[in-house]
Amino acid sequence: MSRNTVMLERDVLALQVPFGEKVRLPVGTPVVLTQSLGGTFTVEAPSLGGLYRIAGIDADALGLDRPEGAAPKPPGEVTEDRVYAELRTCFDPEIPVNIVDLGLVYDLKLDPTPSGKKKVVVKMTLTAPGCGMGPSIASDARDKISALPGVEEAVVELVWDPPWNAEMMSPEGKKKLGM
Repeated sequence: MSRNTVMLERDVLALQVPFGEKVRLPVGTPVVLTQSLGGTFTVEAPSLGGLYRIAGIDADALGLDRPEGAAPKPPGEVTEDRVYAELRTCFDPEIPVNIVDLGLVYDLKLDPTPSGKKKVVVKMTLTAPGCGMGPSIASDARDKISALPGVEEAVVELVWDPPWNAEMMSPEGKKKLGM
C-alpha cells in the first residue's frame, strides 16, 4: 500500500501497536496508511507518536471503502474452520503473512457455554519470544474471534513451547516470503 497521509474524518477506536491497547484517535488527526491486510489498516500517527490498527468496518474514518471481509459476520455455527478463517485475517504488522500460515497458531478449542454459545480458546506463539507485536496480534485475533456470531468469549494465550521455527509455516506462507 502506498504511504498516503489522510486526515481522520471522524473519531475512531484503534489498537495501539505493539501494545494492543484500545485508544480513541480524534477526528482531524493526520495519519499515514502503512499497510492494509486482513481487512484492517495499519496507520502511523506522527502527531501521536505511534502505529495503530484500524478495523475495516471503520474504513470510512480514513475516507476509504470497507474492505472485502470486513463486513459483519453472518450468523452460523461456530466451527474450527470458521475460527481458522478469522485467524487467517490476522497479520503481524511487520510480516505480510497471516498468523495461521506463519504457523503461529498451536491449538484451538471450542467449549460450549451454559448460554448455548461457544468459548473459543486459542494458543499461539510469536516468531520470537521478544517480539513486541505479541499483545497487538493477540488482541486483533481475540477481537476478530469475538465478532463471530455465537461466540460468547474468546481467549488468546501466548505460549512459547514448542519454540517457533520456519518449518512450522504452511507452504503458502513460505511461498509468500520467497522460501
